[in-house]
Amino acid sequence: MPRSTLKDEAAIVGIGATEFSKKSGRSELQLAVEAVRAAIADAGLSPADIDGMVTFAQDSNLEIDVARGLGIPSLTHFSRVHYGGGAGCATIHQAAMAVATGSADAVVCYRALNERSGRRFGSGQQPPPPPPGAQIPTHWYAPFGLVTPAAWVAMFARRYMHEYGATSEDFGRVAVAARKHAATNPKAWFYEHSITLEEHQSSRWIVEPLHLLDCCQESDGAVALVVTRSERARDLAQPPALIRASAQGSSLDQEVMTSYYRSDITGLPEMGLVGHQLWQHSGLEPADVQCAVIYDHFTPFVLTQLEELGFCDRGEARHFIADGNIELDGALPINPNGGQLGEAYIHGMNGICEAVRQVRGTAVNQIADVEHVLVTAGTGVPTSGLVLGSA
Repeated sequence: MPRSTLKDEAAIVGIGATEFSKKSGRSELQLAVEAVRAAIADAGLSPADIDGMVTFAQDSNLEIDVARGLGIPSLTHFSRVHYGGGAGCATIHQAAMAVATGSADAVVCYRALNERSGRRFGSGQQPPPPPPGAQIPTHWYAPFGLVTPAAWVAMFARRYMHEYGATSEDFGRVAVAARKHAATNPKAWFYEHSITLEEHQSSRWIVEPLHLLDCCQESDGAVALVVTRSERARDLAQPPALIRASAQGSSLDQEVMTSYYRSDITGLPEMGLVGHQLWQHSGLEPADVQCAVIYDHFTPFVLTQLEELGFCDRGEARHFIADGNIELDGALPINPNGGQLGEAYIHGMNGICEAVRQVRGTAVNQIADVEHVLVTAGTGVPTSGLVLGSA
């Protein structure tokens, strides 16, 4: 297991976002520039202070174009992270490494997409083909209709149900909690629109056993965050959210959303690997976390993540959730902003902003006495995670 020397070396000092919508009416580049400008201003910095950028391999906006749009004079660090939502926390991880090693002084991490009004990930319409070798796994399942993320996750969900006795209602409780939290968040798409478990159960099937309300939104919008050295962070405009630990992980027989060759497809070993690193590097354990932002693109993977991260035993997440633990007044409030199910789907980056707000004490649904917040990135893919803490 790698030994990290990054604990508390870097901090998130600025957050920014556009509105979250279903039709932004502007380009992804404009969205990116707006979010980055807002994050820089939130930190009390100017574009001239930024010398690094990290984003997703899937982002359509070149770093040099974002820099030009903001008047950033020069970049000494720029990198991209693969694997869709799994890149979310990894952008912060790479930014932290950049500032800790002196590769850059202040790094912006951003993600912008018109995922509803532009190319929709869940439509089954594929982007330009990847290199030939990357297509080999799809040849075994695409002919049978497994061409969308929902279809891929449904395979995992059905097997999980078979192994551990989970039901659709157990998945639905995740969606109900997320929408309850979003209902009191004015920036959430589903503000003032909570749902009941009965409404979840009556929503149409997407791919059994997933209902419509088991699936995250399709959103237009952009999010950005600024990372700098902790010693500098203390002199800036906002209370810093210290990066206690950050990690990436990929495990044996990993594929992208379809690791069907594994002997057991009911877990997410790559998230377990990330969790092990986070606890080891931070010196913390699950009981030290007051709030978690769990990547909720599909409800079944929320249960699996809780188990992989050590919040409950294998197969026990359904009971943990049914007991009210993920509610705002529970033992482990999850996604107080509403998550991707309730606030917006910006590939998880909006969840990192929520974690920063919780550490600052400025969240709409603020959890009391927050010292540490766990954040996870995309599941079913090589993934990443963070533990943020107060200074």
